[in-house]
Amino acid sequence: MLTHKELKARALERPDVKAEYERLDEEFSFFDAFMKVRAAAGITQAEVAERIGTTQSAIARLESGGGKHSPSLATLQKYAHALGCRLELRLVNDSRKVNDLTNRSRGTRRNDRRAP
Repeated sequence: MLTHKELKARALERPDVKAEYERLDEEFSFFDAFMKVRAAAGITQAEVAERIGTTQSAIARLESGGGKHSPSLATLQKYAHALGCRLELRLVNDSRKVNDLTNRSRGTRRNDRRAP
């Protein structure tokens, strides 16, 4: 029987699986950080839920990510405050993605046309 590590390595050999894994990596890392802080603080999902006025199952869905709907910024801020933290949101330059966007935007766009 394969271990989790071996199964993951084998699955990531497939380009389609690797691409989807990388696409979701940021999202899972983000929610993993919430769970680590909550666990380090010794706070249960039920306690977080009580502090922000929701249910334990809603917190479980939020922490699992990948739901139908992404949580709002307000919800993430409430969650962070329930843990005695503040939420920081920032943009980080990803040169690969910036280059892709730049190359795509070099075509003529309707809004960029100027009258002679």
